[in-house]
Amino acid sequence: MRVPLRWLAEFIALPAMAPSELAEVLAMIGHEVEGYETLEAGWSGVVVGRVVDITAHPDADKIRVCQVDAGAGSEQIICGAWNFDAGAYVAVARPGAVLPGGLEIGRRTIRGVDSNGMICSDRELGLGDEHSGILVLDGEPGLGTEFSDLIELPDVVFELAITPNRPDAMSLLGLARDLGAYLGIEHAIPERVLRTVPGDTGVAVELADPSACRRFTGREIRGVTVHSSPLWVRHRLAKAGMRAISNVVDATNYVMLELGHPLHAFDADSIVGRRLVVKRAAPGESLVTLDGVSRELGAEDLIIYDDDGPTSMSGTMGGARSEVSPETVNVLMEAASWDPPTIMYMSRRHNLRSEASTRFERGVDPNLADQANRRATAMVAEMAGGEVPESSVDVIGTVVEPVSIQFEMAEVSRLLGPGFSREEVGAILGRLGMEVRGQDPMQVVVPTFRPDVTRQADLVEEVARIHGFDKFAATVPTGPAGGLTAEQRRLRVLHRALAGIGLNQAVTLPFVGEADLRWFGIGLEHVLRVKNPLREEEARLRPTVLPSLLNAGRFNFSHGASSVALFETGRVFVARPSQDDPRLPEQVDRLAWLAAGPVGPAVLGEPGLMADGQVSLAMFRQVASVLGLDHFELASASPPGYHPGRTAAVALNGVAIGHVGELSPQVGREYEIPGRVAVAELDLLPLIAPVGLRQATSPSVYPPADFDLSFLVADGTPVSALIAATTEEGQGLVESAYVFDVFTGAGIGGGERAVAIRYRLRASDRTLTNEEVSPLREAMIERARGLGAQLRGA
Repeated sequence: MRVPLRWLAEFIALPAMAPSELAEVLAMIGHEVEGYETLEAGWSGVVVGRVVDITAHPDADKIRVCQVDAGAGSEQIICGAWNFDAGAYVAVARPGAVLPGGLEIGRRTIRGVDSNGMICSDRELGLGDEHSGILVLDGEPGLGTEFSDLIELPDVVFELAITPNRPDAMSLLGLARDLGAYLGIEHAIPERVLRTVPGDTGVAVELADPSACRRFTGREIRGVTVHSSPLWVRHRLAKAGMRAISNVVDATNYVMLELGHPLHAFDADSIVGRRLVVKRAAPGESLVTLDGVSRELGAEDLIIYDDDGPTSMSGTMGGARSEVSPETVNVLMEAASWDPPTIMYMSRRHNLRSEASTRFERGVDPNLADQANRRATAMVAEMAGGEVPESSVDVIGTVVEPVSIQFEMAEVSRLLGPGFSREEVGAILGRLGMEVRGQDPMQVVVPTFRPDVTRQADLVEEVARIHGFDKFAATVPTGPAGGLTAEQRRLRVLHRALAGIGLNQAVTLPFVGEADLRWFGIGLEHVLRVKNPLREEEARLRPTVLPSLLNAGRFNFSHGASSVALFETGRVFVARPSQDDPRLPEQVDRLAWLAAGPVGPAVLGEPGLMADGQVSLAMFRQVASVLGLDHFELASASPPGYHPGRTAAVALNGVAIGHVGELSPQVGREYEIPGRVAVAELDLLPLIAPVGLRQATSPSVYPPADFDLSFLVADGTPVSALIAATTEEGQGLVESAYVFDVFTGAGIGGGERAVAIRYRLRASDRTLTNEEVSPLREAMIERARGLGAQLRGA
């Protein structure tokens, strides 16, 4: 938003300060200053003159010979413009004058006739784009007066970034109110008197959608003359970044910049049936807007209709059919309050951003509509003439009342600290236009132009903002020192462990495509769809992390990588309501990893360890060891997307938490990843949940008793079950048991395998004898027979 300082000065008498100081004040009260520029008159030697006489050029029919008095007698000037007559006051560049761009004006002869200077247009003076005619001045300014004395130069224009929650601040009035509250000075709206005549506004208004149009006001101005606005209006609009159009349209933009409420002027005679209806559009209808574009309307568009159909897009842009033109005689001034989400949706759907929609979608004060209408109507009557009937249209669809908040001083002390009195707080809120009643608690009535203030914390923020953030003393926070939770510490341990075994952490987006889900056998009915996806190819929220890592792996291999080792701790989404907040889907944190190609330390001249399901299982065992997870179980599993014979389901403390193993070769081919792929996906929270204290025991000083047993077992028998059963028969003396060989082939029947297990037994208080170990060994063998395992060679 561009804010000319001399225009702002009409609303508040600011103390003398440099632009940089004012920029700091604006930033302090929450209005970011993106920059400011100082505007100076870009010319010299330009004065006010009066056209005394005009005659035809003797040798050219497109230019005229003008006699111009600039205070020192009449001088002859040749001019090609035809938009003025004798008696007009104009801006004259005398010989020796310099115009913007360095153009020097002198005496010259045109077709045999001398010309002493130049009569200037808006564009030649750098005041606007108008160049079809010369600049005709209003009133009767003194001849010979420096032209720069008639306009507001020099001036400073600030470029402000107004936050979306402050629609009131998108106006000179709102900024003056904030500045006045901060500086402790009064602000006021420059007076503009509306003079009326007896009579009624001849246009009726109906609100068919009162929730979308909260208020609609209308006034008629009859007998106007549409022409260009006075110089001071055009110049102010130009400095504020707006193009001057005509005196009627300029008045609506001028008042919008002053008060923050957009307005629209209809050609009243173009309103068919002398009736306007605000309602939603019917599918298939169209409207040609002021920019000349025919727009197809939808059921969500809020449109103003007359008896002939759509005539204007509410709060966004008027229609070409009811546009004010030079032929307009009667004007209907409209100021209405529109539902912000409706305007936001409509402007974005039509890709039609305007100054009006930018304000309405933030929430313009509905109780400002009539005041803005009166002011704009009065301005049109001043500049374009005409009469205003005293009776106007004011239809209220939805009443918007001020918010009342109970405000306790304890809340100020809690959030800002001590040092604030009831009187100081009340005075600050009062200067912001709020009504404060009572002592403590106070009852604060928030005006409707501040829709962002709805609770005590908002009032505290207003107090801090106007008090001045730079006035708060630096203090040391009290309370317990910060630190990581137990889960956060264990998460860091987990990340270090994974990095230590050669995995690189990946951070991927939580979006997947439908093909990813098909490859993992996941039905679309169980997956959430993103309403506005970044890419249509990735329009689903992932229910598993593995597709994200696989896509990252495919990218690395396609760019020449010979191996990939990645892990990610990320979130997946389940298509059911969350227990914490049913409005949101359930979200689960997961750990996943992927390894393909050579992994682990490289040895010169050797290919290295190739990733597969056993490597993935080894990674899990390392993670479990680092995190102190003792009570986990592994069982053969065949989840979709995994290799059916090389994958294990993982349970921790009896609860299933995920899978570890190898990727299905078919899925690997879909992702264009060569060879075997080690993968895993586990629920994260059980892994990093705090574990109890571990009781250390002194190692036994007595020698162990080691022996090996080789069993023939069916392929479907889990080795973990065999080890668990035989260890149980060791009566607490089994220190370790692990598989050191698995054999299939010659001498082994089909559907069987030979599993060799090494046992170590040790007692803490004695050396075990053969007489003690032999019965235990036999009991282990017998227990294995109960599982269908046979001792080889027995």
